Amino acid sequence: METLNFLIDGFRVALTLENFTLALIGCILGTIFGALPGLGPANGVAILIPLSFSLGLSPASSMILLASVYYGAMYGGRISSILLNIPGDEPAMMTCLDGYPMTKQGRAGEALTLTGLASFFGAMFATIGLVLLAPQLVKVALLFGPVEYFALFVMAFATLGGVASKNQAKTVLASCLGLGIATIGVDHQTGVPRMSYEIIELYDGIDFLVVIVGLFAVSEVFVFIENTNLKKLNEEKKIIIGNIIPKLKIVKKIVPAMFRGTFLGFLSGILPGAGASLGSFVAYTFEKKISNKNDTFGKGDERGVAAPEAGNNAAAGGALVPMLALGVPGSGTTAVLLAMLMTLDVTPGPLLFKQNPDVVWGLIAALFIGNIVLLILNIPLVKYFSKILLIPSKYLMPVVAMISFVGIYGISGSSFDLIIMVMFGLLGWLLRKLDIPLVPIIMGVILGEHMESNLRRAMTIHDGDWFMLISSNVSIVIWTITFVGFILPFFLRKNIKLTIKKLHK
Repeated sequence: METLNFLIDGFRVALTLENFTLALIGCILGTIFGALPGLGPANGVAILIPLSFSLGLSPASSMILLASVYYGAMYGGRISSILLNIPGDEPAMMTCLDGYPMTKQGRAGEALTLTGLASFFGAMFATIGLVLLAPQLVKVALLFGPVEYFALFVMAFATLGGVASKNQAKTVLASCLGLGIATIGVDHQTGVPRMSYEIIELYDGIDFLVVIVGLFAVSEVFVFIENTNLKKLNEEKKIIIGNIIPKLKIVKKIVPAMFRGTFLGFLSGILPGAGASLGSFVAYTFEKKISNKNDTFGKGDERGVAAPEAGNNAAAGGALVPMLALGVPGSGTTAVLLAMLMTLDVTPGPLLFKQNPDVVWGLIAALFIGNIVLLILNIPLVKYFSKILLIPSKYLMPVVAMISFVGIYGISGSSFDLIIMVMFGLLGWLLRKLDIPLVPIIMGVILGEHMESNLRRAMTIHDGDWFMLISSNVSIVIWTITFVGFILPFFLRKNIKLTIKKLHK
């Protein structure tokens, strides 16, 4: 009953004219970001962070806007996957397997509608799960001490990418790079400058917003500049949608797949560091194993588009559970949202629900509203959203660059931050060429300081005894999950490679 009262209060916050308008705008922009190949939810949220500061939005309004972009991008990612066989983002990769064959069969409209329904189902279930699970997790988290929090942060890095990770070594390298960036600046415990090279501007460390916008948004501009002479696939193909209303028997056919994909996706999402990519991958592979009796998967099976879309949208909502309840991001995009909360002087974690109920419950209420809005937008207006794929990047990238530079300068007023942002943009471009993931770097930058402070606090309390890291039952459970989550991809590597090979056929 108490949770219901809080949720009602959240709807009062979300249904104000300003916040409802922001949610609507966020859903539309998110769908556009998700549909455009290469951008995706993390880039979309990163691009709009400076804009939210420029508009002078309150913490609740800012989070409603960015979370709506997040959910909208998860919906939109399926559009380019189905129509062009180009994933709008990594979680949408599995949708290509059966989505594009449906397009080649002249059933693109059906595929888009079915995935819209599956996305709605998965996201709505995940939001309900967030309402029920997050407050309960908060009660458990209040029992956490420095030892448990340090183990939790390690688990977030060890499980990063889950079984969908392409290269564990590169993920570890990226995590270490992020943690190294987090140590730049004056050590708060000893007062000694670290890796600042006597540059005064670095004494306060590097603002994680500068890192995020540089790695995601600015690097995307450099990638565009590099490929500016290449012909774009979306300029060469005609986009034919066809009939968007599937037969009732087809809708009934995908219902069990949606349920299974949603359940598996939500479980994947609440695992810190795993995110929507794991949810999509697990949902598709599981559905294929139990439903591919006639060898129809990969040839345009409707269940092959419904399961991964329900899975990745459920995982997107599930990833908000550890972010809000524990202060540990469940995915790359929630890491960006976590950085936004910290910048707004809102402390994520167990006390968030007590200290800032308007922010957290307004956000959750806005997700319910956003899901309904997205369903209404993504089915009847899908033909119009597909036209977005025809917009040349030469018009989009200058807008991305302008928002990034103006936004970051508006936040800090420092030209030095702009130089650092460009440097991280170049670093992001280089890392992309080397196929090194950017999300672990972001997580390292955001969690590094908290990870270090909790380890130091634990060592001080226990007089430097390292065995204290396994001194409680909770920490032992977390370390066990960490170990299993880290070694699991090595045993599943063969299946992953076979799936990726099939994706590229």
